[in-house]
Amino acid sequence: MTQAKKIKLSLLDQSPVRAGGTAEQALQETLQLAQLADRLGYTRFWVSEHHNTLGLAGPVPEVLIPHLAAHTQHLRIGSGGVMLPHYSALKVAENFRLLEALYPNRIDLGIGRAPGTDRRTAALLNPYNQFNEQDFVDQLMDLDRFLQDGLNGSEAGNVKVTPRSATTPERWLLSSSGQSGVFAAHFGMGFSFAHFINPNGGPEMMHAYQTRFSPSALLKKPAGNFGIFVLCADTQEKAEELQLSMDMLMLHIRQGKAGGVPSLETAKAFYEDLAPDELAQVQYNRQRLVVGTPDTVKAKLDALAEAYQVDEIVVVTITYDFQDRLRSYELLAEAYGLERRSESIV
Repeated sequence: MTQAKKIKLSLLDQSPVRAGGTAEQALQETLQLAQLADRLGYTRFWVSEHHNTLGLAGPVPEVLIPHLAAHTQHLRIGSGGVMLPHYSALKVAENFRLLEALYPNRIDLGIGRAPGTDRRTAALLNPYNQFNEQDFVDQLMDLDRFLQDGLNGSEAGNVKVTPRSATTPERWLLSSSGQSGVFAAHFGMGFSFAHFINPNGGPEMMHAYQTRFSPSALLKKPAGNFGIFVLCADTQEKAEELQLSMDMLMLHIRQGKAGGVPSLETAKAFYEDLAPDELAQVQYNRQRLVVGTPDTVKAKLDALAEAYQVDEIVVVTITYDFQDRLRSYELLAEAYGLERRSESIV
């Protein structure tokens, strides 16, 4: 990739619940954010799947996706991602073929292997899930057949996957470790690396994906991006204040502590009492974030895009104050010169 190559920006939203807030507020903010992204010129808007956590309000992407698609015009809307081992590959294919029939050329099926929760909850979602790599590969094979059923004369055995439509959702494999990049290459899918989960090894996994990619009926050449936490503000001081809340939130998630996004005041008090091992974890977690003013953030993101050799970045922004979250995405869009679009529908 050359420096002249234009970078596309996309969003991953986890519907975060602020401390003292409600899930209803979080979901309404997800909709408002999607509509803003639609106007600002972002490419995709993905929503995540998390279970058994009070801090994130989105356990079912396939329910939230049509709501967002109905209230936007231009964005590709998708899952970031559906945790495939919890479900039947046939049902996932039916869900997303229906979404694609309703919103042609606007639906992304992002697939993950991680539980998106603790093992006990995962066992309740699918008591037969053995977290076996071969089981996941088998599911990917089934999903591949079901999504391509009827395309180019291919059929999924005796099962006729409906609805039949002229287009098919884009397929992306999401990962933060393991062999998923190789799997995505084998099946001719897009590949998204979650740098915001694991800041190590991403460029190498992306390179393996790109070099081993096999074209499919749905994707002729590699399509890669990476996701990263971003906190962009008008001043460096403001950006560093936003970072304090993320420091506390990420540490508490790792420690299994329930709770929403903390306020700045709470985060400052928390910082004063950190144990040495907790401080070390905070410093490690900061590799998962890019923080600063627009010029600073853009320079860091451009360097990462060059390392990953991709032309698309998926941004994840979480703040206590929703206006700070909106402002971060606005500043980033301005920094990258995204082309604004007409108003979203209501």
